[in-house]
Amino acid sequence: MSLASPALPRKVLVPLAPGFEELEVVAPVDVLRRAGAEVTLAALDATLPVRGRNGLTLVADTRWDALGEGAHDCLLLPGGPAVALLRRHAGLLARVRAQDAAGGWIAAICAAPTVLLDAGVLGGRRHTAHPSVAGELPRAEWGEAVVVDGRLITSRGAGTALAFGLEVAARVVSPAQAAAVRTAIAA
Repeated sequence: MSLASPALPRKVLVPLAPGFEELEVVAPVDVLRRAGAEVTLAALDATLPVRGRNGLTLVADTRWDALGEGAHDCLLLPGGPAVALLRRHAGLLARVRAQDAAGGWIAAICAAPTVLLDAGVLGGRRHTAHPSVAGELPRAEWGEAVVVDGRLITSRGAGTALAFGLEVAARVVSPAQAAAVRTAIAA
């Protein structure tokens, strides 16, 4: 059951490439959908089933090349070995720049903030990332699980995926919806 008002659906776009980190997709997407966001998983390859780094296969909603120019409230970038593919995808880098120029939300977890670096939108913004990319992101704030700077939300990795998803839901959908999800999923 969705908790959000049907009059206010927020659209979130998540690119999927082979080798994505499963927790960094499943946890935030689940939280966002529970909060009432409309989340689209877009496969960067030609096939909709996309295999993650640990063998979990997710079926994307659409192919990246079929997206068109539709606007999304948030672009959410998962990490894992797939980040190497995200970093080389010209269409994704262009969408990151367009999302930033339009003042939309951008969320990146694990090594995915390097995609923001490559797209030229990270600049002097506060951020965090997985320690494996410390050499590329020396100014990251390693002690924080989730960092928000304006409309940029970053997180460290799989172990912070739930906190990341809740923060994205609070910022993109609403704090009340995120709180309701947090309460609903509490053990």
